[in-house]
Amino acid sequence: MTIAGLLRHGRPTLSYELFPPRTPAAEENLRATARLLLDTQPDFMSITYGASGTTRSTSRKVVQLLAEAHTVPPLAHLTCVDQSRAELIEVIEEYLEEDVKDFLALRGDPPRGTTTWRPHPDGLNYASQLVSLVHEVARAHGILDICVGVAAFPATHAMERWRQSTIDVLRYKEHAGASFAITQVFYEASQYTAMVEDARAQGIEMPIIPEVMPIVSAKRAARASELTGVPTPAELVSALEQAETDDAARAAGVAHAARLSRELLDAGAPGIHVITFNQSAAALELVDAMGLAGRSLP
Repeated sequence: MTIAGLLRHGRPTLSYELFPPRTPAAEENLRATARLLLDTQPDFMSITYGASGTTRSTSRKVVQLLAEAHTVPPLAHLTCVDQSRAELIEVIEEYLEEDVKDFLALRGDPPRGTTTWRPHPDGLNYASQLVSLVHEVARAHGILDICVGVAAFPATHAMERWRQSTIDVLRYKEHAGASFAITQVFYEASQYTAMVEDARAQGIEMPIIPEVMPIVSAKRAARASELTGVPTPAELVSALEQAETDDAARAAGVAHAARLSRELLDAGAPGIHVITFNQSAAALELVDAMGLAGRSLP
């Protein structure tokens, strides 16, 4: 069953995001983390994909691990960054050969060290074009039961000058064939609900899954703000800075993420997508607080 099919069952989904490991030690840690997370019976796991294809082989390896050894659908990330159309087709075909049916199509951020987005001369400029390409390649191989997700941006939507453009972009993606969206990071449930309300009012029907990131240290809070451009709430940063132990800091971060998650589920969110940083402790504690572990489809 694809992720779109899972979302149609109407009960909140649980999913995790993993990062491809860069060293043998990191790979072993990822395997241990995945085993623990799988015990919570998630609906799917997503695997990020580095800019310029920098993690192409390791991303595929994680996808293969999940696809072959477990029954949890892997959500394979794809980005437009510094890749030609031909290279993207090759990556999509590799995943299809592994019987991967779920994709997350992203434009992607500029490569590290640059600030301006520039498409590859023979590549794609928009995530909506990547959505169309995934469907095109799948059809060419006679594969029709695929599912393509995209990103949505509640924190950007909350800025008045970008409010309508975020909805317009989401509509383009849905028209191109996107079946669901996963948000980028945000910290206020009202930002998510406002974006969903605007999307529905303008005819966008795809489910929008909120992404939640339990932040377990002040250092990680600073890094998260740097990477996402979304400021970490001052009260959370203060709690992390005042924590006397790592366990106390993690507890503060999990408590904040759990409150946000409960507000989102109460507001009708179709599930929660948890950023793990390839560590299990905070993710497992968050899932336990939400009461989402160990569920089964009706």
